[in-house]
Amino acid sequence: MDNQSFIPPHRTLMGPGPSDVSERVLKAMAKPTIGHLDPVFIQMMDDTKKLLQYAFQTENELTFAVSAPGMAGMECCFANLVEPNEKVIICKNGFFGERMKENVERFGGIPIVIDDEWGTKVDLNKIEEALKANPDTKIVASVHAETSTGALSDPESITKLAHDYGCLSIVDTVTGLAGVPLMVDDWKIDAIYSGTQKCLSASPGLSPISFSKASMEKIKNRKSKVKSWFLDLNLIMSYWEGEGGRSYHHTAPINSLYGLHEALIILKEEGLENSWFRHKENHILLKDGLESMGINFLVNKEDRLPQLNAIYIPDGVNDLESRQRLLNEFNLEIGAGLGVLAGKVWRIGLMGQSSNKKNIEYCLNSLKKVI
Repeated sequence: MDNQSFIPPHRTLMGPGPSDVSERVLKAMAKPTIGHLDPVFIQMMDDTKKLLQYAFQTENELTFAVSAPGMAGMECCFANLVEPNEKVIICKNGFFGERMKENVERFGGIPIVIDDEWGTKVDLNKIEEALKANPDTKIVASVHAETSTGALSDPESITKLAHDYGCLSIVDTVTGLAGVPLMVDDWKIDAIYSGTQKCLSASPGLSPISFSKASMEKIKNRKSKVKSWFLDLNLIMSYWEGEGGRSYHHTAPINSLYGLHEALIILKEEGLENSWFRHKENHILLKDGLESMGINFLVNKEDRLPQLNAIYIPDGVNDLESRQRLLNEFNLEIGAGLGVLAGKVWRIGLMGQSSNKKNIEYCLNSLKKVI
């Protein structure tokens, strides 16, 4: 059979990511490709940087998009800030805390892991106990919005604790950015990374990231070389910063950056606080509908993410078969449980363009038919 152009089905994306991408963003990505050092493209990079500063609520100079998915943003933070034999406290309350631990180990650091039950937020008392027991700790790392469970932690308080004990903070907000309140400068976060495919509703493949002056000082004064050439911020800085020009570092994903730029303009048009409010209000609608069906949430009400809803699979309902029916019969994607929650929960995303009343009604009606 002759090869043919790929035509994807039209899905409603209500899993843990990616979220629906708007026609505006798709059209932006279809614009003509230009050179990655073209002065016009560099102007767009500068504008993207300003828009990302708005999304993160920061004036950090080193705010940009890593040319790779959110996990590369994670790796960029740890590769640049962790030196061999340095202790790093990892707050692990889900799947992505475990990935932080992996990064620390691979870059020669010593992870001090604080375990909290999946579905709960990070316990501040445990962090302080670990800091007292390990006074030579250099970094405290935590997940703002744990995608595997739908739990929301408190990066402001965690960062304050880290600073009280002379540490830097690293925060994962892959699912948090634009979905729940986040104030990088007010909360004095040192290094933070996100993804484009969640509440920003751009295509996957880029990782917004931001570093404070304190974290930049640590990077500039490292005793050892950054173990990753591609993610070495000492090199990337010359590509995203500088008056009038850029030094070549890599060929940027040009059309993906067009898409991110347009997604950030959409966010600015809506207003950051309005985006936070929309995600919260739509979560309440979904919650009410699910609870009327007798479906319960994994995370307690106070610590629940509005944009990522982990719900218990009803008794007697087959996990895989139900999700396959939703996909095949209704073109609706929801997420399975990860790790210890596999087969126990579904994850329903209400992120970015996917967070709207029409999708909620469709999801609830489809679930009723499948269950």
